[in-house]
Amino acid sequence: MNSSILAEGGSFVPATGFLTSIWLLIAIPLASAAILLLLGRRANAWGHLLGCASVGASFVLGLIYFIQLGGLPDDARSAEVSLFEFIPVGSLNVDFGLLFDPLSGVFVLLITGVGFLIHVYAVGYMAHNPPDYEFENPGNTRRRFFGYFNLFVASMLLLVLGNNYVMLYVGWEAVGLASYLLISFYYLRPSATTAGKKAFIMNRVGDAGFVIAIFLMFATLGTVNYGEVFAGIGQVASGTTLAIALLLLLGATGKSGQFPLQAWLPDAMEGPTPVSALIHAATMVTAGVYLIARSNPIFNANHTAQLIVVCVGAFTLLLGCIIGCAKDDIKRVLAWSTVSQIGYMFLGVGLGGGAYALAIIHLLAHGFFKAGLFLGAGSVMHGMNDQVDIRRFGGLWKYMKITWVTFGLAWLAIIGLPPLSGYFTKDPIIESAFNRPGWTGWLFGGAALIGAGITAFYMTRLFVLTFHGPKRWTDDIKHPHESPPVMTIPLILLAFGSVAAGYLMSTSVVDWLRPVFGATHEVHHRLEPWLVSSLVVGITLLGAGLAYALFRNGTALEPQPAGALVTAARKNLYGDAVNEALFEMPGKYLTRFLVFLDNRGIDGLVNGLAAAVGGGSSRLRRLQTGFVRSYALSVLGGALLVAVAFLVVRLG
Repeated sequence: MNSSILAEGGSFVPATGFLTSIWLLIAIPLASAAILLLLGRRANAWGHLLGCASVGASFVLGLIYFIQLGGLPDDARSAEVSLFEFIPVGSLNVDFGLLFDPLSGVFVLLITGVGFLIHVYAVGYMAHNPPDYEFENPGNTRRRFFGYFNLFVASMLLLVLGNNYVMLYVGWEAVGLASYLLISFYYLRPSATTAGKKAFIMNRVGDAGFVIAIFLMFATLGTVNYGEVFAGIGQVASGTTLAIALLLLLGATGKSGQFPLQAWLPDAMEGPTPVSALIHAATMVTAGVYLIARSNPIFNANHTAQLIVVCVGAFTLLLGCIIGCAKDDIKRVLAWSTVSQIGYMFLGVGLGGGAYALAIIHLLAHGFFKAGLFLGAGSVMHGMNDQVDIRRFGGLWKYMKITWVTFGLAWLAIIGLPPLSGYFTKDPIIESAFNRPGWTGWLFGGAALIGAGITAFYMTRLFVLTFHGPKRWTDDIKHPHESPPVMTIPLILLAFGSVAAGYLMSTSVVDWLRPVFGATHEVHHRLEPWLVSSLVVGITLLGAGLAYALFRNGTALEPQPAGALVTAARKNLYGDAVNEALFEMPGKYLTRFLVFLDNRGIDGLVNGLAAAVGGGSSRLRRLQTGFVRSYALSVLGGALLVAVAFLVVRLG
């Protein structure tokens, strides 16, 4: 095993201390997953404890590595470890290598830190089976769940720690597999298996773009290593650079649920609530943001690619906001919220420059408040017999005070009210959008500003209908109750992050990420920062106040007739209908045509030829009577025909 630290300018110095063993970050949860899945029922009694301990150990190691990395100068803050030769084929030599630098370091802490809290929460949440799984031993269900959960964490760690695009892609595909297993965890439910397949297939579309981008990198530059690709991208033709960037963007939209590959993300709510929290807060949906941020030299080399990323982010953040206003399922509202918030992150990485770091800061803060929101939703479901319809909640603050407070802090954080974290992370992205030169700055800044107002509206609607107003429970819910401490303690810790993470990170993460994104430069402020902040806070209060005025007394228990926009939002702005019309139905008709062609064409030709031979043979067989006189007559007839033929030829 070779270890080195990549210094500025491409020189290498030997790695020291714990940084030579960063592979343990992946190995520990991966080994735990293997033990839990291979031992079977023998691990039921303690499997969940091993699952939590493995992720906790990775967090402690990641924190040690992070501190050690911080003790290095900026130009040497990047530890690379090559474990073994992975693909030695001709001129393609890919090592199984890992990279621990400021960017991967913050992702490791997010994945393992927030992931550990979600694991602890899942110990209580998965202690009992749902009614349709009462046939299975609860210990077996929970042990299998933690096996998949650990596999997911290990895959995500490989994704962010790989030192080249092939290793990133290996982790990328492993995350896709683990997400399929978790989304369709309750495989007896048709909706869960359908959602798992939908996520898997739509991600394959994006993954195809990603792998073609890797092929194009190798064909153009002869390498897939980060440093070599970034060093050579400036000499690549503009069209090729644009193609590589757009193919990477296609892969990123698939994993992060951005337009046009966003339809799978809300359906992923069919998995257990801890899965929703892990996928939507700290891991899978952030992979696309990581890919673009890691590939920042490629996108910086082509302004058209950056513009397209900004367009995707701005459009998606509005799309998620609008649809979120029309949903009544507590988890689906949060799912569309994730689509929208990831749109803000795409907007940030597309703007480039100092906005790269702003997008990462928002991603980190989002990990806290979105995990708190999802786990809070799970706590509500736990006390309400798995009810998810917010129209049938109301008044729960009296019965679930810890959930109410922690959910409320996360709500204030996501809508961006000061001094909570969203204020310090989302406002700078909106300000950077306004600062973009030309008329596009007004367009993208305005879109982000409107998105902030709509976010405040639908998130306030969610909070008010769930915890306030009159009781609207169904008869099967007798005694709403707070969740046990194993579930509420993670909620409390995440609430601290929702409150303080934005301010703490906004003052330090930009400097920490400078070795990856470069130094930030002074920009011309089209609008003064205080004015942008005032506009954002003002439109946020307006959206929240409007939602409170409309829903403080509850809402109708059944969908009401509505205008064209609300109807479209209820149908996901016809995204599924478009996918069905453009891809699913043509595929079905093509399949039916090919089946018809195979049955009536290829098989028909073969079967027809066989029938012709068989029918002809049966008819010829009738001439074989077994009578000598028949044969003699046949010979005579043949002789006469030959004689007549000779005469015709001779006379002719």
